[in-house]
Formats: sequence, structure tokens, C-alpha cells
Amino acid sequence: MPELRKDPITGRWVIIATDRAKRPADFIRQPVPAATPGHCPFDSGNENKTPPEILAYRTSGSRDQAGWRVRVVANKFPVLGIEGDLNRQGEGMYDKMNGVGAHEIIIETPDHAASLSDMSDGQIEEVLWAFRDRVNDLKKDRRFRYILLFKNRGEAAGASLEHPHSQLIALPVVPKRVLEEVDACKQFYYLKERCIFCDIIRYESSVGVRLVTETDRFTVLAPYAPRFPFETWILPKHHASHFEDADAPTLKGFASVLRSTMRKIDKALERPAYNFVVHSAPVQEAPLPHYHWHLEIIPKLTKVAGFEWGTGFYINPTPPEESARFLREAGMG
Repeated sequence: MPELRKDPITGRWVIIATDRAKRPADFIRQPVPAATPGHCPFDSGNENKTPPEILAYRTSGSRDQAGWRVRVVANKFPVLGIEGDLNRQGEGMYDKMNGVGAHEIIIETPDHAASLSDMSDGQIEEVLWAFRDRVNDLKKDRRFRYILLFKNRGEAAGASLEHPHSQLIALPVVPKRVLEEVDACKQFYYLKERCIFCDIIRYESSVGVRLVTETDRFTVLAPYAPRFPFETWILPKHHASHFEDADAPTLKGFASVLRSTMRKIDKALERPAYNFVVHSAPVQEAPLPHYHWHLEIIPKLTKVAGFEWGTGFYINPTPPEESARFLREAGMG
């Protein structure tokens, strides 16, 4: 079973895959070959090449058969294991626990060559419902403190298969980066009795220079101090701390604005590799007045190197005002 080990200096938890240690030669990477349609384990008709499905929205067929529109399966090579106790313990001055968690794949469409830009609003909405349904199911397990939803597109973004898919990882701890973000929002709230994200939405909507688009329910913007060129945030206008509490109209609006944003990014940047991450409050917390869920999209256009690792500073060659202007002018693709 994997282990979670805590860095005693920073308080950051690290997952150590003790049961499948790699030797030096294992890290010499070759480009990931593109699986041709029909041979990919995520393609319709290849359901026997994945673990049994956990959730599926279907047009026809039965479990682990063709006929699905969105399908969720356990990751065949999970970073954390679902079985067992946490078994928190010390090792000398150090802290560790068993690597208990969940790691799932959300296969977004049977179409091997599709992307979020190509999919309809309705198709994307079903993916978002799958996100919501799986988080709400997994949060019933009190071992899980944080559930991360994310997507890697392209090898540069860490994807090992090109078929459209997202991932979910449930963790027995709240990551340090999440705690820092939530705590900073809490400090702002205690000082001003307002949500900082709500303030950002109001200000950016009024100023407009970093605004990409907005609808009645969502604001899309380039953040004021982006770490990466064309970093883009999608924020619901109505305050809510937990993504999994989103209602049907919110998910419908989110699907539409996510599709239009990805079409802009794909048009302006010629279909780049990217990561997106849903930032949401820890799942065992009650609704928080100081935190605001949102989606962050990060195209992989630059590399993080020694300066960034050594300082925590990021060098962004594209001002967010320019990024937002390029995306506004990209239209709907």
C-alpha cells in the first residue's frame, strides 16, 4: 500500500508509492504513442479493458457494455488505495499514514477524438453531473477530507492517454496548498466580512480589462497575478464554497461557459496541452462564507525551472490584460 509521509519542515504531505518503486532507467521517457481509435481502453466497445464501471450515464446497454455517454471507472494504477485504515503513526521524528484514498477516471465521451471544445453543452453538463455525483458519494466516507477534480490534456500536461477524460482523487488529508488558500480567504473575511472571490468578481466585471466573458451565472477572467500565461479562472457569481452542492441550473450554466472558454483557448493557442483543477472547499466542512469554489485552467505554454522551484515566484511573459484581450477577440471558435 502507498504511504503518506509528512515533510516536518513545510508540513506538506507526499505520497510514496512504496509497493512499486522505480529504478533509474524507469524514468527515461519516450513520447506516449497515440492510441488509435478502437484500440484505446477508454473507447466504446473496450469496456473489458478497464476496471468495472462505478457510474455510467447510458443511452443503451447494461453495466460494462457499450451504450454509455459518460463512464466512471477506478484508475487501473491508483496513487492511493481504497481499502484499509489510515493507521496514523510516528517513525522517529516523522509522521506517516497509510495511503488510503480513491482514484477514479471520468471518461467524458465515447468519441476518442473529441475535446471539450467539440462536445455539446449537454455532453459537458453530464460530465459535470458525474463530477458532482462521485464527490457526493465519496464524501460519505469520513476517511476522506479532500476530493480533487482535475483534467490533464496532452502529454505536456501529464496525460498518458489522449481519449478525453478527467480524474478524481480522494485524500485522507487536506493538502497544504488548499489550506493556504482557504485560510487566506478566511483572514480576508474576518477583516472585511466579505468573500474575497465575490469582491474579485465585482471588481473585474466593472473594470473589464482582465474579463474574458461573463454570463448571468458565471464570470471568466484572467487573474490579476497569474502564475502562467493565459491562466484563466471560471467563477460562479452566486457565492458557494462546495462545487458538489451546485444545482441543476448552475451546472447547465457552467457547462456552457466551460465549453465557450475552451473554444476560445483552443482557437487562440491552437489547441494547447492544459490542466484544469476544480478548487472547492474540504468535503467534510459545512458551507463556508469565506471560500468560493471555482475552476482554474492552465495552458502548458512555459516550463517551471530552477528560479520558480527555488523561490516560489513565477515568471509570466504575458500580462493578464493581454491574455484576456486575446481570448475575448478569439470569439467562440
